[in-house]
Amino acid sequence: MNAAPEIARNAALIARRAGGVKPRVGIVLGSGLGPFAEDVEDAVVLSYGELAGFPVPGVGGHAGRLLLGTVSGTPVAVLHGRAHLYESGRADAMKVPVRTLAALGCDTLVLTNAAGSLRREMGPGSVMAIADHIGLTGVSPLFGEPGDDRFVSMVDAYDPQLRARLQSTAARIGLILHEGVYAWFCGPQFETPAEIRAAAVLGADAVGMSTVPETVLARHAGLRVAALSIVTNLAAGMSDTAISHAQTLSVASAAAADMRRLLKAFLEDWPK
Repeated sequence: MNAAPEIARNAALIARRAGGVKPRVGIVLGSGLGPFAEDVEDAVVLSYGELAGFPVPGVGGHAGRLLLGTVSGTPVAVLHGRAHLYESGRADAMKVPVRTLAALGCDTLVLTNAAGSLRREMGPGSVMAIADHIGLTGVSPLFGEPGDDRFVSMVDAYDPQLRARLQSTAARIGLILHEGVYAWFCGPQFETPAEIRAAAVLGADAVGMSTVPETVLARHAGLRVAALSIVTNLAAGMSDTAISHAQTLSVASAAAADMRRLLKAFLEDWPK
């Protein structure tokens, strides 16, 4: 599907509604991280239903709305909710939203998610910067894309300079920011203990069901990427606590304050 007409229509509509706000940073809010939307000042809000090609999220904690405004003085476009591979079987479900952000002028995409930890010292409530990922689903959001630019290099997909800035910002505000490799499983079922052991052998530090497709799409669109995980649980087989989506939302919501502090301070340091 050629998404260009949808992206052009979206960009025109958003420009009309946004009152001159020209976002530089796009942000995707994961499960339980919706409270960050309250930090967007003078927000202009559009529902995904108003925007051509935007998905209708079907998961708790994903509101399905786009907010434009400023955070810490930096113009942003916030995607409050995402679609996942397991909802429709489409790895490219976030293609139009990501490309719309690029069309609006964003040069950076900050992704957030809730994840399970494979490291006992990185327990529930911890925050992890993603340094790299392992795609375990066997699919790509670029299936069917034409042209040679579909062969996107994924070296340094998570921009080293942005990661260094996140670490320095975390140190400044007194937050421990872990760093590690995120493994993408398709879901919606949680991983088995055997799958977690296999992921650990491959070098994973955290597991989840999102983020990787958006990273690929963002790199294809020429955006720099930074990504943060809130750890909601130790992965399957590592704890006696039952894993559930309710637990994911509860812990992510409780830990969202740290993520909000980090993102606000990170954007405060953004070159103006």
